[in-house]
Amino acid sequence: MSLMDISKIFSLVQCSEEDEDNQQSQNLNDAVSSNDVTLLSELLSHESYRRSINARSGWGIPVTPLRTAAALGHLKCLELLLEHGAEIDSLDVKAQTPLFSAVSGKHLDCVVALLKAGADPNGSQYNNCCPVLLAVLEGQADVLQELLRFGAEVDVRPKLPYWATHPTACRGPLYMSAVYGHLDCFKLLLLYGANPNFNCSEKMLAKVKQPKTALEVCLHYGCGKEYIQLLIDFGADVYLPKLTVDKTTEQNEALALLLKERVCPKTLMSQSRLAIRRYIPVANKQLAIESLDIPLMLRNYLNHDTSEVI
Repeated sequence: MSLMDISKIFSLVQCSEEDEDNQQSQNLNDAVSSNDVTLLSELLSHESYRRSINARSGWGIPVTPLRTAAALGHLKCLELLLEHGAEIDSLDVKAQTPLFSAVSGKHLDCVVALLKAGADPNGSQYNNCCPVLLAVLEGQADVLQELLRFGAEVDVRPKLPYWATHPTACRGPLYMSAVYGHLDCFKLLLLYGANPNFNCSEKMLAKVKQPKTALEVCLHYGCGKEYIQLLIDFGADVYLPKLTVDKTTEQNEALALLLKERVCPKTLMSQSRLAIRRYIPVANKQLAIESLDIPLMLRNYLNHDTSEVI
């Protein structure tokens, strides 16, 4: 056997640096999967493992240890990985961030930990979906509130190219919360500044011949009058939906409420609330209202909390 043959054999059995990183990442992933914080801490005490903290491993879809911790809801492991410099917005092959995985797994504590550590509340620009849309789809009002509190886009759209725009693709969180009957999410979105006339911008009207407003969607899917009342209270244009109403039209409570609003002007207090809320920037709208130097009763009214009569 020549020296060259021996060298080839040796190179085959010798682990490359990349293989070593993968193995160490797998060890980290195994520790996270078993929620063994002690073992994970011991591994991360070694420099070589800290260098492999963002490496991906595993069958099917290789993932980082942080992604595993977020998906399984292992908070202590997740916090330990963040303390040792894990990349917070690392992407898997689906362009999903650890935050997206935490929302998908309905792990509120992990969602909060990631957001506090600086995770992008909007997820990845390369993923058609995002944490807000996912939270609304699953009816996770508590998760949705944290995402919005940390600055997530409230009127986010599925990330499709402009040429692919059509009525279905234009349906954002407010639409989805109505269609799936998640009233808590519906109200949260409006409180954080969702446009009650979503889909009616000039650009969208030019592209889509018959854009569906939130009011139309609520009527079409038989949402209760609570949805219609919320849209009215938050300033939806009650004249946008094209309704064909005659004596033979069967009117439910929601439709009757909308028709009544078309002939009854808003009170001065209601119009004042709308004007003030429009003046406040959409980003961190709730925080901005809470910081206003006005009586608590008025702040509650601006937040549509009418538990106390003014």
